[in-house]
Amino acid sequence: MNPVTIREVRPDDAARLLEIYGYYVEHTAISFEYDVPSREEFSARIKGTIERYPYLVAERDGAVLGYAYAGPFHSRAAYRWACELTVYLDPRAKGQGLGRMLYQALEKELAAMGVQNLYACIAYPETEDEYLTRASAAFHVRMGFRESGRFHRCGYKFGRWYDMVWMEKLIGDHPACPPPVARWKA
Repeated sequence: MNPVTIREVRPDDAARLLEIYGYYVEHTAISFEYDVPSREEFSARIKGTIERYPYLVAERDGAVLGYAYAGPFHSRAAYRWACELTVYLDPRAKGQGLGRMLYQALEKELAAMGVQNLYACIAYPETEDEYLTRASAAFHVRMGFRESGRFHRCGYKFGRWYDMVWMEKLIGDHPACPPPVARWKA
């Protein structure tokens, strides 16, 4: 098996990334969206993200297998040292370490920008079912995150209520006077 390359997203990746994401919208409760966004909407989301934050793609032999990106934790100025992370993998590419590789690369980029805290908002089932397991929360624990909050039965999809957990990872030293967070290099 050839090595995986982690690279910056390109505009021509949008269709493939939307294909990956669409699976999660249509077949899982991992995303709380009901409808797959249009290609135009999805492309606009990518463009909006890379104006400030990293958006990375995992690729092997020219095939995109997954992606991860950062975004604002909250819009208020005092939160600028915190980011929310997102990762999606082609379901056939799970279990190959791609999520770990993407998150490690993303964390490195964010630390270089001056980001101090990482957050993940994760759909979480009271009882695992065919639409949602606890695998994402377990992945985040392996990546050094810890649960920091839970909203009970806040998402309704496929005729079921799901919880949402917030997980966090502190990656900075939190100086008394932190420098401004840099924009991503893109």
